[in-house]
Amino acid sequence: MAEGTGERASRRGIWGWMLFDWAQQPFHTLIITFVFAPYFAAAVAPDAARGQELWGYATGIGGLLIALSSPVLGAIADAAGPRKPWIVAFSILGVVGCWMLWFAVPGAENMAMVLFFIALAVFGMEFAAVFNNAMMPTLVPRSELGRLSGSAWGLGYAGGLISLVIVLGLMSASPETGRTLLGLDPILGLDPAMREGDRAAGPFTAIWYVVFVLPMFLFTPDVARRASAKGMVSRGLRRLGDTLKRLPSERSYFSFLMSSMFYRDALNALYAFGGIYAAGVLGWSIIQIGIFGILANLTGAVGAWYGGILDQRYGPRFVVAISATLLALCCLLVISTTDTEVLFVTVAAAGETSGIPDIVFYCAGALIGAAGGSLQAASRTLLVDQVDKERVTEAFGLYALSGKATTFIGPFAVALATGFFASEAFGFSAQDAQRLGVTPIILLFVIGLVLLPMVRSRDYQVSNKA
Repeated sequence: MAEGTGERASRRGIWGWMLFDWAQQPFHTLIITFVFAPYFAAAVAPDAARGQELWGYATGIGGLLIALSSPVLGAIADAAGPRKPWIVAFSILGVVGCWMLWFAVPGAENMAMVLFFIALAVFGMEFAAVFNNAMMPTLVPRSELGRLSGSAWGLGYAGGLISLVIVLGLMSASPETGRTLLGLDPILGLDPAMREGDRAAGPFTAIWYVVFVLPMFLFTPDVARRASAKGMVSRGLRRLGDTLKRLPSERSYFSFLMSSMFYRDALNALYAFGGIYAAGVLGWSIIQIGIFGILANLTGAVGAWYGGILDQRYGPRFVVAISATLLALCCLLVISTTDTEVLFVTVAAAGETSGIPDIVFYCAGALIGAAGGSLQAASRTLLVDQVDKERVTEAFGLYALSGKATTFIGPFAVALATGFFASEAFGFSAQDAQRLGVTPIILLFVIGLVLLPMVRSRDYQVSNKA
């Protein structure tokens, strides 16, 4: 591992890199979590439980493709040098996938096409982030990486919040009232009955990404080409092979990859299925889910920013441990809440309504946003502690592999568990099948926490020695 060299990019170069998170966050906020995913489950799929199952398969396939290819491409990129060409290539795939979600009409007959473009969007957007993350250690000294990562994640959440307000306030309208969250008619003549405002989240995400990713390409410095293109693939594969042989003996690095594999997948699954769960179990509308999303993004921005401060003071491992613990408890709170229960305790009789479950779910969303933001930001800096700069893209490739190896297992586990409990053999209602279907998420958080103590956190050690 190499200590920070004290090198620093220009101010606009650093802001250009940070704006990548701003550009990409609407994909996670609008598509994966709060608008398109619950719309897909509620209106495109035959029913909410089947929608949760199909969404798990689509996002799982996208994650599987990343898991199989990211370490190889990361090693090749390290052998070549520049990361921006890779970001361009995968951004194009992600933008196309998002744009095509417009054609996911209610009750769509061609479900295979919809699922394909969901998987393509996941594949392209997530892969672009792998190579953008790898640029981080070249921008500021190591001592400032925690704050840089936290600030970037916070900026990303702010972008997600603003994009969500735009979509819910101006575009996505209730099919019953025809009005948006702000009580307005949808702009651009979007038809509420055909859910055009929800579907427009796909093209809107694509346009937002293209506009705001440009400063990174224009101003953020890239590493120089290290070698000619000839033999680049063989050199990258050879380097990856050497790393994989060494990896079990690098206890901290290996333990981090294993730990993050589980806790990041748990977080991704929690994000992916939170909106679907609220729609199916609590009966929330897209507008209610959107308010939940606005709250989670607001607290996520604060959590990521404050997590960056804690990272710089106590080290990233401390931040990861606290955040993962909070998220596991939040997940337990979520699955214990229905329209009549909180913590498995009945608060309203069948057929009656109570505002308590909604309030509890909003509070859980706020905590999930704050803890999730700090967890993701601290994980980037904790990875940088494990490798030197010459291996950083490969490391983020393996980081993507370690996450995506269970990013497809997590959604698949939720999909299989939901389908399993929804089968006629058990006789569970669709609501109960959804609740039982998301329980694997808690187990993933616990496994990640068990492995975390074996991970070395350099900043924490340095601060204790000081």
